[in-house]
Amino acid sequence: MKPAFSHLASLGLAALLALGACQRPEQAPKPADLLSREQVIRVLTDVHVLEAQVEQSRLPTDSARALFLQQKKLLMKWYNVDDSAFLHSYRYYGSHGKDLDEIYGAVNDTLELRAKKLGAK
Repeated sequence: MKPAFSHLASLGLAALLALGACQRPEQAPKPADLLSREQVIRVLTDVHVLEAQVEQSRLPTDSARALFLQQKKLLMKWYNVDDSAFLHSYRYYGSHGKDLDEIYGAVNDTLELRAKKLGAK
């Protein structure tokens, strides 16, 4: 059984995707604070790792959400990325379905490589 936090994170991600999907590529202007695809890949990869770590903590839903948000804020600070810039970039790439598919393909590849490295140790 998955913790309730996972459902919250999935709903949040679905909402972001829906926002991006509502716009057509020709309607989505490139934001001034657009992050590179590589930056988005790095941040998304670590956000997914963070989500998995929080889920493994088996904290109550409210505590898990608070921990996730606190740690995500620190992660964004570490990457020197503003939350709004990340959201604008995610929406922009989300409105270009192929771009987001490629970004998530790279995120999945990175996560698989990390898992293999951890398994080898």
